[in-house]
Amino acid sequence: MTDKQYITGSCSILGNEVIKNGSTVFRQQEASVQTFLASVYGYTGANYPRFYKMDNLCKLGWLATEILLAQTFDAKAYAPEEIGLVFSNRSSSLDTDIKYYDTVKTMASPALFVYTLPNIVMGEICIRHQFKGENDFFIFDDFNAVFIHDYVTHLFNSGALKACICGWVELLDDAYRACLYLVEARQNNSALPFTIENINQIYQKTHG
Repeated sequence: MTDKQYITGSCSILGNEVIKNGSTVFRQQEASVQTFLASVYGYTGANYPRFYKMDNLCKLGWLATEILLAQTFDAKAYAPEEIGLVFSNRSSSLDTDIKYYDTVKTMASPALFVYTLPNIVMGEICIRHQFKGENDFFIFDDFNAVFIHDYVTHLFNSGALKACICGWVELLDDAYRACLYLVEARQNNSALPFTIENINQIYQKTHG
């Protein structure tokens, strides 16, 4: 049983801005969602052709995770089964569902159909990083820090996980927001106790 967990990093993406651990690391003015996400991908320096096949929700969550973990997370300290993801949002995969439905009127697009489940974003992240732990995606009207805190704490205390990426990944049309944070049982110099108050503070500081 783990007695205490810590938030060892955070990343938010909204309003054409990327914020890591409270500081802006990338900003782009007056860009469409598609253009902005492509620019953030360029900022990461990643060489991952699979990115271009993803829908926008997957790109958003994938990019937030990529920036969250960069120069912060030592995945080798854990077994792949000890690293999990717990995500949530409001609109599920509706952005892609609508686009897929439009193609059904002529010829249904298999490329879009692949992304008509919200948890596919976690699958793309796990493929990238080879994470094999608990994966859960929940739908709420609004960001629910109490539920996320209690659920993730249970996963740690039950021994299911030793590290978890969790938070909010929402995208519908031109509105988007990612707010992810890394939870571990170990501390670093900037670690915060994994509390409902600290979770809400991270989210509210970047409230779009």
